[in-house]
Amino acid sequence: MKDTFYITTAIDYANGRPHLGHAYEKVLTDVVARHRRLMGERVHFLTGIDEHGQKILQTAQAQNKTPEELTNEVAPLFVELCAKLHISHDDFIRTSETRHKDVVRKILSDLFEAGDIYKSPYRGFYSVRQEQFVLEKERVDGKWPEIYGEVVEIEEENYFFRLGKYKERLVEFLHGNIFVFPYFRQKQVTEFLKDPINDLCISRPKSRLPWGIPLPFDEDYVTYVWFDALINYISAIKYGTPDFEKCWPVDFHVIGKDILVPAHAVYWPIMLMAMGVPLPKSLLVHGWWHISGEKLSKSSGVTVDPFSLAEEFGADALRYFLIREMNVGQDSNFTAELFLSRYNADLANNYGNLVNRLLNLSGKHLPDGLATASVTEEPEAEVKQLWAKTEAEIHELFEGFQFHSALDRIFTFITALNRYAEIRAPWKLAKSDDPEDRKLLETSLALLAEGIRLATVACLPVMPETGQRVLGLLGETVPQTWEGELTWSDRLTGRTFGERAILFPRPRT
Repeated sequence: MKDTFYITTAIDYANGRPHLGHAYEKVLTDVVARHRRLMGERVHFLTGIDEHGQKILQTAQAQNKTPEELTNEVAPLFVELCAKLHISHDDFIRTSETRHKDVVRKILSDLFEAGDIYKSPYRGFYSVRQEQFVLEKERVDGKWPEIYGEVVEIEEENYFFRLGKYKERLVEFLHGNIFVFPYFRQKQVTEFLKDPINDLCISRPKSRLPWGIPLPFDEDYVTYVWFDALINYISAIKYGTPDFEKCWPVDFHVIGKDILVPAHAVYWPIMLMAMGVPLPKSLLVHGWWHISGEKLSKSSGVTVDPFSLAEEFGADALRYFLIREMNVGQDSNFTAELFLSRYNADLANNYGNLVNRLLNLSGKHLPDGLATASVTEEPEAEVKQLWAKTEAEIHELFEGFQFHSALDRIFTFITALNRYAEIRAPWKLAKSDDPEDRKLLETSLALLAEGIRLATVACLPVMPETGQRVLGLLGETVPQTWEGELTWSDRLTGRTFGERAILFPRPRT
């Protein structure tokens, strides 16, 4: 019986270094996974790499390497990316692993025996970049769209999966279910399915493509890379064993918009239908990152190195930028200027300086620990009321994948804490001998401390490393769940805090 929230990224193609788009998808999925854990759910988070196919072979040949040598060099880069960005995945799958290949061959055997795979001659146009056959109708003004790269005409005998047999069943499913988020992407799927769909060529002759998983019923052929790759989602959770049902159906496949149709929204559901396996609950589809209007892409050479950004500014700064700048489902633009603006304005000046100011003032003026807030005037009431409103909003926004808006609300609250600090000016109150000013000093520092604690806990899905550090400075541990942790309290009373800290140092010039 399913008892686990299961979420996956797409598996990245192992023919080059990771770029910002790969980093974003992993961070986005990680934010969802961390949020669900904080909501008290058991989570299984899968990521990995796709190692087969013609592009891998061609890249390896161009570098005078075998495909195994290439993928064994690239795989550690994606593992390193996950570690660098604090990705909390539970499993990392490689499609060259025996556990994956065995499941692929079993499924192929089952579908072949059921009559859903047959052999037939075929002549058509083949996109090397996309590793799929394309139709004449897809030409634009007589030319193939750039996304297909080189397209060649091929005539050969291959094995086909009866995709068309299940088309109407998929159409019926889409009419009765919200399957794709955001929903406008589902309309793209239904539009695609208005036209007839051909059966899917699921093999390549080994004479043309020796790199792949051999068909169990004909060793002269290897499996089409998409048919192989999609199966990772179930091979990783032990398809064919009782453990499989603890995770399946998956709650969300997190993917880019370029692999929604036909791979994830047509091929994959129909493959599962033919196998008699329940369909995924949902596809969470994100947009593309652009640099000066150009899509990030290894093939085009338009890239941003996430390793360098994380090394210079810290993983949490990059995580914050990626989640703050992109509305899930839409495209977004990356510029160095915009990144630095977010880093300096939001993280260094707004949040980081506030934390440092609190640590400095409390260390100097409250050596025996934080006192109880005893003043309840309008400035204090406004801050608490704003937090109550913020807490209610961020729960709904996180549930709806509106993480950029949730961060906006949290940082609006942090701005209000800074404004409150300017109003009360505890650095001035500390110079006074008036007992009433002492009460205001104690109250203002207590309020700032609790406000920082709450904002920090709210940001844990996005900035886990910073959260652990700040909570540690406040004498707190990182909570396992959000239950009771986002409610205003006086739990920090009596605490002595850590030394002042620069959370987001000024960038090197």
